[in-house]
Amino acid sequence: MNIVKIHHTAIICSDYERSKRFYTDILGFEILAETYRAERASYKLDLRVGASDQIELFSFPDAPGRLSYPEAQGLRHLAFEVEDIEASVRELEEHSVEVEPIRIDEGTGRRFAFFSDPDGLPLELYEKD
Repeated sequence: MNIVKIHHTAIICSDYERSKRFYTDILGFEILAETYRAERASYKLDLRVGASDQIELFSFPDAPGRLSYPEAQGLRHLAFEVEDIEASVRELEEHSVEVEPIRIDEGTGRRFAFFSDPDGLPLELYEKD
């Protein structure tokens, strides 16, 4: 097997326009492509995160809810590396995004903080070394 990196992370949202605004206007991700798939009544939004990472944001009618807190089985959270954790937290809070208090990773000594997307998906800011 020749896996070289994670290509993308896919997220299914409950309200496409609300999530699109969150990921583009608040988190600042660049739109690479936006496609409406009529046969599925579904949008697919390709977003660039940083220099080369991607998130695919999907909307599906009547998608079932999912447990979405950090200790549930499955994907625990999605973490984004930031240069300045305090500035990043302030920016989120300026957009009325609730952010948990900044903590310190006992293993690395680096600071991090959790917040959620509009559907409650756990997201993390992790300060760059």
